[in-house]
Amino acid sequence: MRFRDRTDAGRQLAALLTHYRAESPLVLGLPRGGIPVAYEVARTLEAPLDVWVVRKVGAPGQPELGLGAVAEGGALFLDRGMMRSLGFSETVVMQTAEREAEEVTARVARFRGAHPAPRLEGRTVILVDDGVATGGTVRAAIRALRERRPGRIVLAVPVGAVESLDALRPEVDELVCAHPAEFMMAVGEFYDDFSQTSDEEVQELLGRARGQHLEPGSPEAAMNAGDGWWV
Repeated sequence: MRFRDRTDAGRQLAALLTHYRAESPLVLGLPRGGIPVAYEVARTLEAPLDVWVVRKVGAPGQPELGLGAVAEGGALFLDRGMMRSLGFSETVVMQTAEREAEEVTARVARFRGAHPAPRLEGRTVILVDDGVATGGTVRAAIRALRERRPGRIVLAVPVGAVESLDALRPEVDELVCAHPAEFMMAVGEFYDDFSQTSDEEVQELLGRARGQHLEPGSPEAAMNAGDGWWV
């Protein structure tokens, strides 16, 4: 299975999640690339959309090599087995993790602005990314979400490496993947267009979603009574 782009992937993934509409879920996208996918899921489910920020912790001198991830809320996942095998000390890797944690804070401010963090306790949360290769960043995101005590966490991705999906499955209440891939070098190989998602696109989609779906009881909802998705 291939996807034209992230919008196409989001629509195909959303078709597998329609049974959650009745639970009034919250859809969280991992920026940047997960947001266009999550936007289509939220649109189909008529659900609110927000970001959940996570950053890869790259190896010193080799930033493309992920040794773990740090997520909004401070959750940190490190692959200590890989660190040992490559000879990286935890002290050195933690310096990188601290820098990435600062970037997480900056991105939360950039993408969420003055909007408060979403209420998660007791809610069904659908966590969306554009794909799972190794799963390190997603794992950090899930663990950070758990600390907010949601009622249910659903991990939803268009494509993922089977081995990584199997490792992540015990971390969530349900895992939905449109295309589990036995062989995967990179997520982008399953997309015709996997061009980078910009900060501006993330902000535009989040702003569009906020304008179309407002939290019940919020001041914005009171001011915009009757508004909703695609009005």
